[in-house]
Amino acid sequence: MSNIQIITDSMTDVPKALAEKYSIQVLPLTIHFGDEEYRDGVDLSYEAFYNKLTEVRELPKTSQIPPQVFKEAFEKALAKGKEIICINGSSRASGTHQSALIAKQDIESNLIDVLDTLGLSIGAGLVVIEAAKMAAEGVKREEIVNRVKSLQENVEHIFTVDTLEFLKKGGRINPMKALVGGMLNLKPILTVKEGLVESMDKVRGSKKVIGKMVELAKEKGGDLSNKTVAIAHANSPENLAVLREEVKRILNPKEIIETDIGCTIGTHAGPGTLALFYFKE
Repeated sequence: MSNIQIITDSMTDVPKALAEKYSIQVLPLTIHFGDEEYRDGVDLSYEAFYNKLTEVRELPKTSQIPPQVFKEAFEKALAKGKEIICINGSSRASGTHQSALIAKQDIESNLIDVLDTLGLSIGAGLVVIEAAKMAAEGVKREEIVNRVKSLQENVEHIFTVDTLEFLKKGGRINPMKALVGGMLNLKPILTVKEGLVESMDKVRGSKKVIGKMVELAKEKGGDLSNKTVAIAHANSPENLAVLREEVKRILNPKEIIETDIGCTIGTHAGPGTLALFYFKE
């Protein structure tokens, strides 16, 4: 058993099976539908969340993990004799990473590292999983921390949303661009740079978007046959199946990790979001 505890937040969308396999502790952000409050991935199934999301007029709000929650998690791990590496979703998308830094400062232990992936969803989760694998192999904390830092800008995010409406409601896109995109039936292909969402490409019609996403991955990632590719969906298993087959056929990676896009990321991206991720190096 590793003497290093990997801790992350629910923005990283680490699959539950892998979190259990590598003893990754996932702390949930909170989703607010009016007066109702849910912990991401704990109190509400993803299917129920996306159904609820399509029924409400106002976008739910998300709130960061408070410093006290991180502090309690850190103290419990330290009490078990563990060193800690806390790896969070993008600090530019949430104040959660800052909460973890505050908790570390309060404890004043040199056995805790708090790291920012600058990634979203399983794009950040791939970094968490890599760190957890290294910890399981007995790699020292300093070496894992250096590896995580080297990966910070090397995760490619390629994703599309079913509608621009949620990005518009959440202030993530210009409302006029969303209107024009909808009128022209343009499907955006997006990425994440320095922790924030940016446009990568666009295609006309939903049937072409998956092929274009995989084509971009091949163009930008080169030979991925010896790498892991992660794919993710927001309540869209049929499209995920199509994406999986295209990834296998065209990219032929050594491993495909599949996950659900959780409530925190899903609040801003909306149901039908589809994504793929890999290390660029």
